[in-house]
Amino acid sequence: MYRRLDDFRKHFQEEVADTLKVMRAIPDSASAQAVSPAHRNLRRLACHLVESLVSLPGEMGVKVDGPAMDSSAERAMGKIADQYELAAASLLGELEAWTDADLLKEDTMFGQLVWTRGYTLLALSMHQAHHRGQMTVLMRQAGLRVPEFYGPVLESFAAMGVPAPVV
Repeated sequence: MYRRLDDFRKHFQEEVADTLKVMRAIPDSASAQAVSPAHRNLRRLACHLVESLVSLPGEMGVKVDGPAMDSSAERAMGKIADQYELAAASLLGELEAWTDADLLKEDTMFGQLVWTRGYTLLALSMHQAHHRGQMTVLMRQAGLRVPEFYGPVLESFAAMGVPAPVV
């Protein structure tokens, strides 16, 4: 749970940058990659991340500028990434009016859960990391190179002239 807004802002900006690296590395030609037809494909996961930046803060009464649910499902990956970037900036702008004390306020989420706002912001950050991880697996299945964010990826070791770790 976040207890200081500055901690959230710094972490969230890093997570947004990493998510944008992933979204921008997916060409439209690979955006239909999915585990199966019953699961979200890369495009739908990206749209879900945009939508969650609008819907989850909305549960706290925070109005984030962004598309309505499912409104970007057929858009190009570059457009989805742009929408994500704008929604993230809108969220940070809305939180400018908050103080650290606001993170301790409680909201009823999804009509049943009671979360502090600090926890809700943590859940939002973790949610995007979770789906970003799903996206990187699908990117590998589509033959795409995965961008670095928490450390080197397989291809990076060769570029550094060192052997990749044995799995």
